[in-house]
Formats: sequence, structure tokens, C-alpha cells
Amino acid sequence: MLMVMINQSIVLIALPNIFDGIKLDPLDPHNTSYLLWMMMGFMVVTAVLVVSFGRLGDMFGRVRMYNMGFAVFTICSIFLSCTFGHGATAALWLIGWRVVQGIGGALIFANSTAILTDAFPAKQRGTALGINVIAGIAGSFIGLMLGGVLGPVGWRWIFLVSVPVGIFGTVWAYLKLKDTSVRHRAKMDWWGNLTFAVGLISILVGITYGIQPYGSSDTGWGNPWVLTALIGGLVVLLLFCWIETRVTDPLFHLDLFKIKAFTAGNLASLLAALGRGGLQFILIIWLQGIWLPLHGYSFEQTPLWAGIYMIPLTIGLLVAAPLSGVLSDRYGSRMFTVAGALLNALSFGLLMVLPVDFPYWAFALILVLNGIGAGLFASPNRVQIMNSLPANQRGVGAGMTATFQNTAMVLSIGVFFSLMVAGLATHLPSDMYSGLTAQGVPSAAATQISHLPPLAVLFAAFLGYNPMKQLLGNQILHNLPADKASYLTGRSFFPHLVTGPFKDGLAVAFWFALAACLIAAAASLITGGAKK
Repeated sequence: MLMVMINQSIVLIALPNIFDGIKLDPLDPHNTSYLLWMMMGFMVVTAVLVVSFGRLGDMFGRVRMYNMGFAVFTICSIFLSCTFGHGATAALWLIGWRVVQGIGGALIFANSTAILTDAFPAKQRGTALGINVIAGIAGSFIGLMLGGVLGPVGWRWIFLVSVPVGIFGTVWAYLKLKDTSVRHRAKMDWWGNLTFAVGLISILVGITYGIQPYGSSDTGWGNPWVLTALIGGLVVLLLFCWIETRVTDPLFHLDLFKIKAFTAGNLASLLAALGRGGLQFILIIWLQGIWLPLHGYSFEQTPLWAGIYMIPLTIGLLVAAPLSGVLSDRYGSRMFTVAGALLNALSFGLLMVLPVDFPYWAFALILVLNGIGAGLFASPNRVQIMNSLPANQRGVGAGMTATFQNTAMVLSIGVFFSLMVAGLATHLPSDMYSGLTAQGVPSAAATQISHLPPLAVLFAAFLGYNPMKQLLGNQILHNLPADKASYLTGRSFFPHLVTGPFKDGLAVAFWFALAACLIAAAASLITGGAKK
């Protein structure tokens, strides 16, 4: 789990190095789809396949599926590091192998939780799943730092770093892991698999392209193609639900939703993931685009330091996750899931009132609080869900939970980016135009740049590029006096320019996250008892 999550986040932070290495400008409007699929392709594939692989684990053995996932993941890491060519060809090679790697990730996600549940008695599951949660969440932040260190050295290293761990894990799991699960032989629900995959892929692809501008709109939610994908996907998923009530051995056991703890626990998990899923992106953009440049860091240095300055979030998780796992074994899960969701809501409220140019100690304390909330919630929530399941349904149940979480992550990224764009679009164009013309940029050029989609500004900050250098281009900068060109591309102009509009976007996004966490707390409160 540590390896999968490191690999997922290491790519996010090293994207500038990857695109520089393959000589492709990710901020070119024609290349935005490559950037989005590099970020989200892995998550989309994992979300779609994890239930099917959990089902296969129930039928043919969870350890066998888990071992296969390790092997697939490792082989894909090797092929990713062997990328050839440049431009679109290289980008498609990378995206293709990231998609295949998502298959390996889905095999691991679907079966690791079920294997742990099989291996430990009910009174120790909180501790075991707490350690698994630590590995997963800590990996996502370790990956940020590794990406910041390895990316500038050589972008291929961000994939190769997983290979030794993957080889060791594959061999160790094959030799040491014993399958203690209850096998449930059944026919494969092919129609259920097909309609579920088509419906969910359609919705997730619609969300992915909904972030992109369309026509004169800053986002693509009004794009007929996006609307067709979303509505069509929903219709196909409704057809999937109908099929599942008609087949003998369904992919989704809808009867599981009659179990109160399973339904409420999954609802809480989905909402918590929805509230937190886009947080990492927003904090990275906040640090890289505004705070770090204002405090003396060049834009090129910001990816590494953003990971370092987010360490308090990991500390909170590392402290709370094992503690909540141990205590939930003794005192029950509900009080910890409710408390964790409420602490997350409180942290989002505090982030809303924090100045954009904040004192770091205050930011660090809020991150610790957010990490503690996530740690308190995660493993007890997983225990509630897994304890509620019959032994022969743990694989598919864990897969269903992972599907909700991964789908919520993709949806959360879409929602957070869309809300941020909406907030920026209110004042950024006018602020951008007046700021540029005040520094001598011709009115026509300033008008054109100020009307660029806010998403381009967000992506420039997220990728660690110098935003104004990227947006203005060499031709405009060469025609300006040297002092003005230096000021425009320096560390203060862009952060001061976007601080007000960025604050508007943050407020909207954090209100959404706060509301999702409060509903997650309410859902956790009604979980009731769970079977052991």
C-alpha cells in the first residue's frame, strides 16, 4: 500500500520534470488532456476495476490476486521508466502504462484490506487496518518529497524507485502470504461487469473533461459531450443496478446495503473522501503559487518545498491512525469516526479564516489537526465496514468501499478545481489586466492574457512553473524594459496579483469540504453495531 500511494503522488509532484523530459508543454491548450490523464488516469482505472478484482479475490483467492497486483505494478514501473520518443508519442506511452499500472493498483487495493480482515480477529482489526491506513496516507506525502528530490535528478527515477520494492514485495508475498479466506465459487457476472465499467468510466471521464474550459466558459460542465458522458453514465449505472437484482451471482451484492453499518460507513467514507480528495492539490497550489515565492523560494524550487512544508499533515496522520486503531479495538469505532470527521470540518473552517500569506506555525497546526482528524476517522471507519460483512463477501465489500473512495477522489478533484476556477474567474481577469498594463504590457496582450482560463493559472502554479513567464512568453518580455520584465517574472508580482481572487476560490472550496465532513460525521453517528 505504501508503494502504490508513493507512486501515485510522486508523479503529481514530478509532472514538470516529466513533461520537460519528453519535450511537451502541458499548459498548451492542445496538451491539457495529456496533463489531466497523467494526473487522473491511474485513479479512474483503479476506481472502475477494484470491485471486479475484489469479486475475483472472493472466488479464486485474495492472496493470488494481491500477488498479481504487485507483479503488474512492478512491470509497469519498468516500462514507464523506458519511455521512448518525445512529444505526444511519449505522453501516450506514459498514460497507457499508467492506465495498466492502475490495474495492478486495483488488484492491491481490492484485496489488501480483505486479507488483513481475514488474518486478524475482530479485537485486533483496528490496529492492523490502522497500520495499513498509515502506509497508504503516509505514502501519498512521502511521494511528494521523493518526487521533488528525484524529479530534477532524472524524471525516470520516479518510476524506477518503485522497482526494488515491487520485486521484493512480489517475491515475499508469493513465499510468505497464506490465503485464509473463505472461497466463494460463482459464475462471473459479465453483464454486471460491463455495465458497471462503462457507466463509471463514462462518469469519471466526464468529470475529468468537465474541468477543462469549453468555448467561452472557464469550465466544461456545459459541454454537450461532458453532459452526455455524465447523464449516459448515470443511465448505464441504473441499468447495472437493475441487472444486479436479476443475476444469481451479482458483482455488487446490493443486499449488503441492508446492513446498517456497511451502508452508513460507506456513506461516511465517500463523503470524507469527497471533502479531502482535492485538498492535496489545493494546498500544493497555495504553497507553490503564492506562499513559497513570497517567502523567498523560486518557482522552480517550490515542488520540493511544498512537500516539506506539508509534513505536519503526515505527522498528524501518523500519530492518530495507529492510536485510533488500537483504541477502536477496545472502545468501539463510532466515537472515533465522528470525532475525526468533526475535526476535519473544523480544520477546513480554520483554513478559511487563515490569511493567504499566513504565519507558518498557524498553517502547520491546522495541518496537524486535519491529519489527526483523518487518522482518527480512517481505520475505525474501515473496521466498521469490514466487521459488518460476511466472511465470504469481504473481497467484494472491500472493493465496493475502495470504489466509492476512489470515485469520490476523482469527483472531489473535479469539484475543487471547478470551485476554485469559479472563485478566480470573478476578479482575476480585471486584476490581471490592470496589473499587467501598469507594468507596461500592451493593452491587447494584457486583454488576451487576462481572458485566459483560470485553469491555466492554477496548473502553472501546481506544476511549479513561473506563471507570468509562462503566460507572457519571451516575445512580450523582450519588448519590456528589463526592470519591469524582471518584476513581472519575479517572486512577488504573481502572488500579490492572485491573492485576492485565490482567497475567494479557497472559501468556496473549503465550504464544500466542511459541509461534506459534517455529513460524514452524521453518517458515522448512525452506523450502529457491526458484526464481528
